[in-house]
Amino acid sequence: MTTEREATESPRSALADPPVRTHRWGFGAFLFVFAVFVLTAVVISAAFSAVRPHTNPAAVVLIGTIVPTVLAACVALLVTRLRGSGPRIDLRLSFTAADVRAGFKFGLLGLVCTTLAAIIWTNVVGKENATSAVGALVDNARMPVGAAIALFLFVWLVGPVCEEIIYRGLLWGALERLQWGRWAVFGLTTVIFAVSHLEPLRTSLLLVIGIPIGLARLFTGRLGASIVTHQVNNFLPAVAVLLVAVGAMPA
Repeated sequence: MTTEREATESPRSALADPPVRTHRWGFGAFLFVFAVFVLTAVVISAAFSAVRPHTNPAAVVLIGTIVPTVLAACVALLVTRLRGSGPRIDLRLSFTAADVRAGFKFGLLGLVCTTLAAIIWTNVVGKENATSAVGALVDNARMPVGAAIALFLFVWLVGPVCEEIIYRGLLWGALERLQWGRWAVFGLTTVIFAVSHLEPLRTSLLLVIGIPIGLARLFTGRLGASIVTHQVNNFLPAVAVLLVAVGAMPA
């Protein structure tokens, strides 16, 4: 007979059991949300291009970076309301003390892994090619301090919430509904997360970044842990974006 302690210490028991999925949305919902993200970015880019001589560069960076991601996440939440039981149940969206503790643990692990990966990746592709899409935008247009702080808070805190709702929430739940195995769900969501940033040169680095975030979701079974992991992992890049945006550090 297995004791309670043995069950707790079992490696398999560390993995959260996948829930029984009863919602009516699936992979098509993720594709729709991703289409909203891409189309919004295209429309914003076209609109700013049409009025380029009169456009505030800081507004271009803020609106072009923030609006598509936030809108896509809002649509994902709406899908769970209209076709499921809401984000708390469908996306396993919670922020308990256990979620925060697990998020910090996986986040610190991610900081170490991604910092090492970023150093190796920069040496391979060259420093001139190692700038992210957001970093490139900031480098091309210095920003007022208020706008730079807003972008910093988005990259550090808000962006991870939105991305986790889309990838480790909506996409994860869609694959579980298709009865994929938990490790297959972890693997595919990590790959799609990396590819969906539409930065081909950085895809390999984004894969490394996505691993600890996905592991937080896998081992806890809840979205709150992966959100905190993502936020911890994004802190240093967000600080770098802030410093570049105000001209305190070269890109």
